[in-house]
Amino acid sequence: MCPIHSELIEEISKLSKMKELDLDNFIKMVKPMNWIDGGHYDYIQKMREHVSQLSTEKQIELCLKVLEHVDLTSLKGTESHEEITELCEKAAKTYQKGMKTWNTAAVCVTPNKAQDAIKALDRLNMRDSIKVASVAGDFPAASLPLEDRLAEIRLVVEYGVDEVDIVINRKLAIDHKWTELYDELKQVRQACGNKKMKTILAVGDLPGYFEIYFASIIAMLAGTDFIKTSTGKEAINAELKFGLIMCHAIIHYHTATGRKVGLKPAGGISSPLEAATWLEMTRFKLGTDWMKTEMFRIGASKLVDKILEFVGTDFKSTKDY
Repeated sequence: MCPIHSELIEEISKLSKMKELDLDNFIKMVKPMNWIDGGHYDYIQKMREHVSQLSTEKQIELCLKVLEHVDLTSLKGTESHEEITELCEKAAKTYQKGMKTWNTAAVCVTPNKAQDAIKALDRLNMRDSIKVASVAGDFPAASLPLEDRLAEIRLVVEYGVDEVDIVINRKLAIDHKWTELYDELKQVRQACGNKKMKTILAVGDLPGYFEIYFASIIAMLAGTDFIKTSTGKEAINAELKFGLIMCHAIIHYHTATGRKVGLKPAGGISSPLEAATWLEMTRFKLGTDWMKTEMFRIGASKLVDKILEFVGTDFKSTKDY
């Protein structure tokens, strides 16, 4: 570990113990750092090559592993009752190849569809196996007054969802109002109660890599369970270079505090091998503890179909609806 990273980790440890954040020293340490250089791009290229050069059988195995990390997503907000039921049926299928089986991890819907998803999974007797996540807090803009955003979060928690995907107030990050962002996210954490909180950074809307790293650290200090790349509504969504920076932030925070925070890339990931590259990069960077569904997710609407197509006809569903 290079000295500057040791200093960063020591500073993060101090911040995690503060009742009121004093970020001046941390900002001075982080701003000069070169977050993405030729070495980082080389690493990403090597990860792509690593996955592309695997045997077909190994690629299939990896893509099937991806399946169990998918948050199967539908965020139009205008879905019919039948469409939400179909989404849950698709998520609840048990897929098999050889002796191994896979399920998706969760469905992710808008607040007005959360109760439909819960009821559908109850009817399928899969409520304990498939989590229900809801976006909330004025998704995707997060521009309403904080109290209005908190009210919507409390509402979906009352509905009984397992996980809440919230978006940061981008303007606070863009304007470097980090203490205000922290204070907001602390209140969001409280509103989420004991539900899993996934914080969407909207990386494509942030000015640069410094803001991505800093927003990641602020979200983790505030108590989020996951940091997530994107809403899927930005012009630029989940890119591996953003994920690499977020992995570095997770490593620094975990080393400083001992608390593990999950990673969720989302937005535009429909290629099975691209999803597999995300999985492998996370495994190499963060370790095998992040290969559990409670530590790594991929938000996607089309990825499951693409994986089934990639795997081929010898892949079957053992529990169909």
